[in-house]
Amino acid sequence: AAVVGTGRSDFANQINNVLAFPAIFKGALAVRARQISKGMKIAAAYALAELIDEKDLRADYIIPDAFDKRVCDYVSRAVAQQAIKEGLNRI
Repeated sequence: AAVVGTGRSDFANQINNVLAFPAIFKGALAVRARQISKGMKIAAAYALAELIDEKDLRADYIIPDAFDKRVCDYVSRAVAQQAIKEGLNRI
């Protein structure tokens, strides 16, 4: 499957910041992270990828839909856990 990164939103696999930004900030705020690290962003990317079951992968479905209700909670937990792992949490 191909990933398209153009800044446009007319491709099925277009990655949009709406998938990650709310969850990254929710996870960071949940643990009062001192900063948002590269590791936290990578944790968000892996969490997004984990939401798609391998049997469901196809050329036009490699990332969850922006309206998938699982995204924010699942990704924010991964981000918060990574912040704790890196010692960036304040609570």
